[in-house]
Amino acid sequence: MATFAGEASADLTSELSLASELDLIAFGQRLRHLRKKRGFTLSELGERVGRAPSQLSLLENGKREPKLSLLKTLAGALGVPVEELLRRQAPSRRAQLEMELEEAQRDPVYAALGLPHLKVSVRVPSDVLEHVLALYRELRSRESRGTATPEEARAANAGLRRKMRERGNYFASIERVAADALAAVGYRSGALSQSTVLALAAHLGFSLETVQDLPRSVRSITDLRNRRIYLKREQLGMHTPRTILLQTLGHIILDHAKPRDFADFLRQRVEANYFAAAILVPEAAAVPYLLEAKAERALSVEDLRDVFAVSYEMAAHRFTNLATHHLGLTCHFVRNDAGGIIYKAYENDGVVFPADEQGAIEGQRLCQYWSGRQVFRSPDRFSVHHQYSDSPTGTYFCVAHVDPSRERDFAITLGVPFKESRWFRGRETTNRTKSRCPSEECCRRPPADLAKRWEGYAWPSARANSHVLAALPPGTFPGVDEADVYGFLERHSPA
Repeated sequence: MATFAGEASADLTSELSLASELDLIAFGQRLRHLRKKRGFTLSELGERVGRAPSQLSLLENGKREPKLSLLKTLAGALGVPVEELLRRQAPSRRAQLEMELEEAQRDPVYAALGLPHLKVSVRVPSDVLEHVLALYRELRSRESRGTATPEEARAANAGLRRKMRERGNYFASIERVAADALAAVGYRSGALSQSTVLALAAHLGFSLETVQDLPRSVRSITDLRNRRIYLKREQLGMHTPRTILLQTLGHIILDHAKPRDFADFLRQRVEANYFAAAILVPEAAAVPYLLEAKAERALSVEDLRDVFAVSYEMAAHRFTNLATHHLGLTCHFVRNDAGGIIYKAYENDGVVFPADEQGAIEGQRLCQYWSGRQVFRSPDRFSVHHQYSDSPTGTYFCVAHVDPSRERDFAITLGVPFKESRWFRGRETTNRTKSRCPSEECCRRPPADLAKRWEGYAWPSARANSHVLAALPPGTFPGVDEADVYGFLERHSPA
């Protein structure tokens, strides 16, 4: 697991979260690879670790989860650190093919063919696996060309948010990858410099090209043939060129393949964003800083923003990554516009966001008494707004800030249960509101006297939200114009 504050060895107690993130197939392939590399049979390795060969066979086939004690014993017998056994990358091309085929056969699209399970032995040539996987990818591609409907997209979002809540929005495997990447380019402490970001790109074998004719449907384009990353020099809210470059490198270093469907696209985007945040606000530097601030009862999103020179939104979101795992705090995060429409949110502290029948919250409207709405009514809307909000599920201490962007302003809110407010700067605020939402009587209906006077005499012309009615744009990467992308690469590719 990732460590911090210059620890000399890995803290294996953090491996207790193994079950939530271990890829059993990848682990089994790596165990088999290392065993054969050492020249051990299953019986010989079993003798060294005190396990029956049949038990080790189940591990190698990805059918049993190893306990922490056995992981240590296996690592010792094979002469490798525990981290080597936990790497998600396949140890060889052959192993990668076997892993992909095993995962493919678990896909409902594949299972619907009614074929018997294909058990791969050493006698099956690698080119046969390549052909089977190519056929599967084409089948998957044809299945997903009728891209997700808005309902399917919202369901995918809700499912992803549930998974993030279950793990406290903390991805230990990505933290490890980010820490290794920073160590490889000599990062020590403090805000990440532009030269360090460029060094990371070079370390991964990519050069950076700044252009002005990048297609409008993309933030970056990666030319995998010539190892170039193309960016446009512009600010897009929290998506600065530096952040976009790191998100792009995240896709590469996390070995993302073409998304299988919209849910896979969302997962990859979350992981790439997480990687970028873990690079810009490194766990090794941020955790000691936050622990000290908590001890001084001075936790502050704006301080985290300033120390690491990132946007307020990234600082708030990064806080949610580290708060539960390292600080023992539950929290919530929400990004909404001036009308209260939710664009992004996360919670593991019991706060209840407005949601549709599928549990999706995107596009729903916040209660007007929540801090994300109240900050727009503040006399100084661009200063940090502190507030206590009473709700049917309890009282929350919230810190909201308006992040201006080119298209519209968004409020970024970080909140915690009342009992946790003692750790935060701004807790002495006297701002307090009471929300009864989701009760219709709170703010979703006009006051009775106004309704009596105006009902039947008002005809508003609604702004058309056509995107609500349309299916998501087609393609492997929703909304991306592949013709524009390929034309761009043809223009910029070296002769």
